[in-house]
Amino acid sequence: MKQFRVGVVGLGPRGRDMFSLAVDSFDCAIAAAACDIKPSNWYEKRWRADAAFSEKYPEAQFYTDYDEMLDKAELDLVLVETGADIHAEFCCKALEKNINVMTDIPVVANLKEAEKLWKTAQKSSAMISVGANPNEQKFVVMLRDFYNKGLLGKPYCMEAEYIHWSLPNSDFHIHFNENGDWRKLLIPIHYCTHSLGPLLTVLDEELRYVSCFGTGKQSPESIKDDMMCANFRTESGVVVRLMRNGRCRAKIGNHNYRVFGTEGYMERIDRFEKPVIRYNSMRELDTELKEVGGEFMPPEFANDPKAKGHGGMDYALFAHLFKALQNGEPAPISLKEGLAMSIPGIYAAESAKRGGEVLKMRYPWDDDWTTEI
Repeated sequence: MKQFRVGVVGLGPRGRDMFSLAVDSFDCAIAAAACDIKPSNWYEKRWRADAAFSEKYPEAQFYTDYDEMLDKAELDLVLVETGADIHAEFCCKALEKNINVMTDIPVVANLKEAEKLWKTAQKSSAMISVGANPNEQKFVVMLRDFYNKGLLGKPYCMEAEYIHWSLPNSDFHIHFNENGDWRKLLIPIHYCTHSLGPLLTVLDEELRYVSCFGTGKQSPESIKDDMMCANFRTESGVVVRLMRNGRCRAKIGNHNYRVFGTEGYMERIDRFEKPVIRYNSMRELDTELKEVGGEFMPPEFANDPKAKGHGGMDYALFAHLFKALQNGEPAPISLKEGLAMSIPGIYAAESAKRGGEVLKMRYPWDDDWTTEI
């Protein structure tokens, strides 16, 4: 079994959790290095931790300079767990040194980053895999299987919601980032990957057109649109509706999906402790909706006691990543897939800025690609 020296950049809660999950759960992963601009995130105990990381992983080297870590730590894999709007530069630097990367999402924050990352990845001998953990959830596994068996038919309309509730002066979001609530600072529709990624797994074409509107600031703690609604369309006419929020008072559950196909239907409705997946298919001559539990845990790892992190989805990311690295296989979730679920949010935000103007979207692999909108 090959061994992989693992490093992480970004030691917020997400970075600490992902680093621990990788090196504690997989025998092939070695805790080699970590990087953060705040040494206290390494040397002091932090939220949910039973000890400081310097105590848990004394064999690992800590750096405040990312370039120095890449030069000195002899890494095989870097986990890019920086803020949601600053992933691309860290990915590019590792790929330029032919170091494998797993990056959190959204993959890029703007189209210039998309172009640079795409070109850098094409030149690199290293793998870049996208940490889109919602693509590993039970709903997506079932949806792909349903589609591959022909029970869904051709998808023609899909919907997704990613809703985070909030209350005035609440500490509900504080743990997401000790340096500030990035969910409050980020344009809501930019964080579209959790919603679009799962739906795109049953589409054989990219989203091409978008019109988006925002509600403006409705709650006193907001600094961006509280809610944003985007309508996307493919060249063949498949319609995808997405609602994303920064703030709202509705504690209704985070992730909802609905997929309408010519032969069947599937949905996931999130009600926190009781999420459900429902489906039916005309191919089975039964129009009654069947219902199963809508937990996140991927069926493949349902009986694995080590399967942790967002209901087992994070564990699935690493299981599939290390398998690919061991066997020389392609990335489990490719950069192309990551960009296809990230770039629509950039165009949608611009559409909202222009009052809902319909924009045509392009991707770095298109012949008419441009960084201008």
